[in-house]
Amino acid sequence: MASLVHVNPLVRSGMLRAALAGWLCAACAGAVAQPYPARPVRIIVAFPAGGGNDVIARFFSARLTPRLGQQIVIDNRGGASGIIGTDIVARAAPDGYTLLFTSLTHSMNEAITKLPYDTLKSFTPVSILGRGTNVLVVNPALPVRTIQDFIALAKAKPKQINYASTGVAGMHHFGGEMFKRAAGIDITHVPFKGGGPAVVAVMAGEVDMMFSTLPLALPYIRAGRLRPLAVGSTARSPLLPDLPTLNESGAPGYEFTVWWGIVAPAGTPAPIVNRLNAEFNTILSDPEAAKQLATEGAEVTPWTPEQFGALLADNVAMWKRVAREANIRAE
Repeated sequence: MASLVHVNPLVRSGMLRAALAGWLCAACAGAVAQPYPARPVRIIVAFPAGGGNDVIARFFSARLTPRLGQQIVIDNRGGASGIIGTDIVARAAPDGYTLLFTSLTHSMNEAITKLPYDTLKSFTPVSILGRGTNVLVVNPALPVRTIQDFIALAKAKPKQINYASTGVAGMHHFGGEMFKRAAGIDITHVPFKGGGPAVVAVMAGEVDMMFSTLPLALPYIRAGRLRPLAVGSTARSPLLPDLPTLNESGAPGYEFTVWWGIVAPAGTPAPIVNRLNAEFNTILSDPEAAKQLATEGAEVTPWTPEQFGALLADNVAMWKRVAREANIRAE
């Protein structure tokens, strides 16, 4: 007759707890091992719906959805130069399910105001989607045809030549102040409430020049109502291939490039970041992506997260220097 083994109740309880703990660990491991993404991904767009930034974000999200096998949800959180939407992402869980679509202003904000997050430390760069340039345009009646002409005129008439911007502490204000220092001239800033009013003022001769995005300026350039002198990027624009860069024609070291990109909360796992970067770069290889970005005067930029991170760091340092030297502050 087989003997019965007596198990102490305390031991039996411990065994049950150990078995339950093992089961829970296995369940947790299974959850962690789920392939990314296992649910919809939200992209916060730090700009209002309907604008150029929103159009680009929706173009890429529509193409990312089938590639990830999950719905990409666009969540517009505009306001405060992108700070409102950006702060939401800075506070989100670093799990790849909340991303930020942002642009050049992301790297400028820290230079002009106190932020609730750190531009570099609070985020992990994922992908830069496109880079574009700005074009320096003047009223056709101004007696200049080259950057050298403009610089000579500005030096002969210090503070008498003025430039328009889209507003105090906006990117074209930064671009104009950086140009002043690179060219060694003293021109006067005249802020407007947006690119449209600024361009109209230049065409009317109320203001002498401005930096403009290419999509805004090109129709007026082609109609002869604005005269382009140079582009702000280090390479010539394919949209205006005969136009020199400022760097090569009188403002050495000048670079004013706009960009659009995706960042995630700091601490997002590298496999998720690399997966997203690979998917975005695949989308960028589609000619339709180049066509869409061209509407914003930009070119596809299939960079690595590390390259994007280096650009962000360079931009933050550069805009802080410009803001300090020109005493630019948010209104």
